[in-house]
Amino acid sequence: LTNIHHDFVYLLFHLQAGCDGESIGNCPFSQRLFMILWLKGVIFNVTTVDLKRKPADLQNLAPGTNPPFMTFDGEVKTDVNKIEEFLEEKLAPPRYPKLGTQHPESNSAGNDVFAKFSAFIKNTKKDANEIYERNLLKALKKLDSYLNSPLPDEIDAYSTEEAAISGRKFLDGNELTLADCNLLPKLHIIKIVAKRYRDFEFPSEMTGIWRYLNNAYARDEFTNTCPADQEIEHAYSDVAKRMK
Repeated sequence: LTNIHHDFVYLLFHLQAGCDGESIGNCPFSQRLFMILWLKGVIFNVTTVDLKRKPADLQNLAPGTNPPFMTFDGEVKTDVNKIEEFLEEKLAPPRYPKLGTQHPESNSAGNDVFAKFSAFIKNTKKDANEIYERNLLKALKKLDSYLNSPLPDEIDAYSTEEAAISGRKFLDGNELTLADCNLLPKLHIIKIVAKRYRDFEFPSEMTGIWRYLNNAYARDEFTNTCPADQEIEHAYSDVAKRMK
């Protein structure tokens, strides 16, 4: 982020490059920030950085740090959470939409899914695969339960009938929020990588997760910031070793 004006916001955003050195690479943290900027309706430029041939000026700007990062008033920001907070604070209403959640629980929903996936995909012992898969399924089931549980504003206080299953599109309602920008890129990676290297798919009975993903795939803010499936698979080619 290079400058903020009253009428326009000019952004310089450094993303990890793909295996061809130019296209957008696999990085859920980069996609998270990319989605936020898109949802804010900000004009910005994207610069991909080939980590194998990182330009000297970027090495000097953020030594020892890989993208994503940004600069503002000469200060380099490398912590994704801090960048998110900064963007939400500076790009505020009435000109820019607020992306924070209405329900605090939405921010933590699915928090442990990616960690369980990482343990599952890194495991090389065939006899331990069932345990890691069970742990991943447990975390996914917890997320699925949250997505299918009606939020307070979905329940009609004057109705005698209970809303058994939520019909909302995303974590916090029918609009994308910061919580979705954090979780969706990770969930997409899990879907691609687990199928490619472990022949694992989200169970069809997890209707909340499938509804969530399908609604995300219908939004340009998500699909246009996703790296190609091949990029994701390539990024995990050395991580997902064959089990023995």
